[in-house]
Amino acid sequence: MADEHPAVATASRKIYRRVIVLFALMMMLNQIDRSNIGFVQDDLDAHFGIGAAAYGLGAGLFFVGYFLFEVPSNALMQKVGAKLWITRICVTWGAVSAAMIFVRGETSFYVLRFLLGVAEAGFVPAVLFYIASWLPNRYQGRATGTWAVGALFAYSAGSLVSGPLLSLHGFFGLDGWQWLFLVEGLITIGLGVVGYFLLDSKISEAKWLTEEERTQLSLQIAAERTSDAEQGSTTQTIKKLLRNPVIHLFMWIYFAVQMSIYSTTFWLPSVVRDIGVTSDNMVGLFSALPWLCTIPYLFFVSRRGDRHPEQRASLMTVSFVLAAAGTLAAALTGSWLGLAFIVLATLGFKTVAPVFWPLLRERTDPLTAATAIALVNSVANLGGFVAPYGFGLVKDSTGSTSLAMFGLGVIIAIAAGATLLIRRIPRRPVADRAEVDPADLRTPTPTPTPAAQVKTSAGLDEPFQNPR
Repeated sequence: MADEHPAVATASRKIYRRVIVLFALMMMLNQIDRSNIGFVQDDLDAHFGIGAAAYGLGAGLFFVGYFLFEVPSNALMQKVGAKLWITRICVTWGAVSAAMIFVRGETSFYVLRFLLGVAEAGFVPAVLFYIASWLPNRYQGRATGTWAVGALFAYSAGSLVSGPLLSLHGFFGLDGWQWLFLVEGLITIGLGVVGYFLLDSKISEAKWLTEEERTQLSLQIAAERTSDAEQGSTTQTIKKLLRNPVIHLFMWIYFAVQMSIYSTTFWLPSVVRDIGVTSDNMVGLFSALPWLCTIPYLFFVSRRGDRHPEQRASLMTVSFVLAAAGTLAAALTGSWLGLAFIVLATLGFKTVAPVFWPLLRERTDPLTAATAIALVNSVANLGGFVAPYGFGLVKDSTGSTSLAMFGLGVIIAIAAGATLLIRRIPRRPVADRAEVDPADLRTPTPTPTPAAQVKTSAGLDEPFQNPR
């Protein structure tokens, strides 16, 4: 961007170092704490008789709690501030994750998994909203990609540390699987406390930025968010979004992504064991392989999307094609070759997020973007319920996950076709930076009038027009 003020670039670099790295660490622990049950499946079965179907149901119940409380959590975040809410989420889910040491059967397993979803609800949209509120458009894809790398390191780190933690069996009277939950939960609580002292709710509160950086960054972001639409109540906004076919399209696409992520997350250790790997440490090592191999391509997709925003839809389609091809091939081959194809599939579905969320923000009104993100994320997360539970039912019935993986591949292929529709949705116009008065940044936003509350943004109600 030729007319970008130098202070904007300087401020953005500071935000990367202070905030985005923190979010990446939070995301890493977020994914570890929700997926670490994949490494204790055999322990839960041996100690409490929690079989494949019950395990899949418990794994999926997390997403039911997440779905029910996602939008309310996001609404509360906007009232109390991102700083307090994001750190509250982090501390709460760490506490519930640590409490998994008290599982004593199917019922307690189900309850704690549901509560973990309730505790985590709102984290993803809160972070995405924070990134959108603190960084100009051109930096958001890279920031989201860096944050998403935290998830990849989570699956890798979680896989690599699970063996040593499980080996602590009998230490201070706890089983190895209990040490897994306790240690990882306590680390999350500690990071949440640290985050409280590093985050600020508003750019104007960031004392670690210079006055010029705060002003110029706010100007740039305000220009990109300028719109003649006014936001009504949260309920009105949700109803409006649910009538919008664009939102339904994005929900379906990300639903397929979540199915892919969590079928792999919760069942990959089992697939590795089915190949013939028996050592906990080796299971962790091979389970980390797909996530580690994805990191370089994730950085490529996020940077490419930032530098060439017009290519984001194409990059997302390519990622889906890779995911579909890898999943279908893994289902048809199995064994070690199947694991190689799982690597290819992971390369696809884990590189969708850095281009998906900017595409959604570009095609929704800026004043409803936070609610749109929360709504899409919460509904799509139900894929995390459907896939693990479905895999468990299939494995209980057939003794293998191959049939379930084939069905997943078909769903991803359909979603790949759906991504082609994104090209037909016009992006919202961006106001010129010079049109924003610096004084407006210090003036409280007036309460919308009833007439203003029912206005709609350009392009939102006619989403499939070809862009001019």
